[in-house]
Amino acid sequence: MKRIRSGILVSGILSAILFSPAGAQEKETGGYRLYEATAATVNGEVLFLSDVVRESCLRACGAFPGDEMVVLSLPEARDRLIADILVRQEEEKLALGTVDNTALQKAVAGASAAMASCPFPCAKEVSGEQVRDYAARRLLVREFLRKRVSAFVDVKEEEVEREVKRRASRSGVRPEDVPREAVRKELLEESSAREIRNWFDRATSKSRVLLSPLEER
Repeated sequence: MKRIRSGILVSGILSAILFSPAGAQEKETGGYRLYEATAATVNGEVLFLSDVVRESCLRACGAFPGDEMVVLSLPEARDRLIADILVRQEEEKLALGTVDNTALQKAVAGASAAMASCPFPCAKEVSGEQVRDYAARRLLVREFLRKRVSAFVDVKEEEVEREVKRRASRSGVRPEDVPREAVRKELLEESSAREIRNWFDRATSKSRVLLSPLEER
C-alpha cells in the first residue's frame, strides 16, 4: 500500500545493527556476528529486517488466496506490513481479532499451496508456521476492513444513474444498454478503496511509526 508512506510520522531513525563476538540469532560477518536489524517500530512494536524480507517473499509468491504475485522492494514490503500491523493493533483495542476456523483453515491451505509452488528460492526459507501466521494475519485484516470500514460504504441511486449516462454518452450507446449492476459494483469498489485509504491515513496520523534505513538485498 504505497499511500501508507504519506501518512507515516517519521520522527526518528532507529538503527539496531549491533555487533558482538557472540550471540543467539546472528549472522557471521567478518569475524563478528550481526544481530537482527530493526526495520521499524509501530506504536512501540518492533519490526525486524527479517520480518520485512519474509513479507516481501510472501507477497511475491502471492501466498494469501486471492492475492496476485507482486515483487516489492523492501520499503514497499515494509509499508504493507506496517499497514497490516496498524489494523491488528486497532483490532486489539476493540477486543476483536478472531476468525472462523473453517475460513482460517482454507486460507492456510491456500497459502501453503502457493508457497509450495512458488518459483522464488526464498519460499523455501519460510516455515509452515510462518505461512500460517501470515494467512491468519491477512485474513484478520481483510475481515476487519470489510466489516468495519467497507461495510458502511454505500452508492446512491443517483450516482449510479449519473455514471450510467456518462458511460452511455462516452461510448455512444443507449443508457439502458449499460449494465447498471456492473456500474453499481464498480462504484462500490471504488468507494470502498477510497474509504480504506482514508482509514489508513487517519490511523497513521494518530500513530508513532519510526523507520530505519533499509538495505536492498
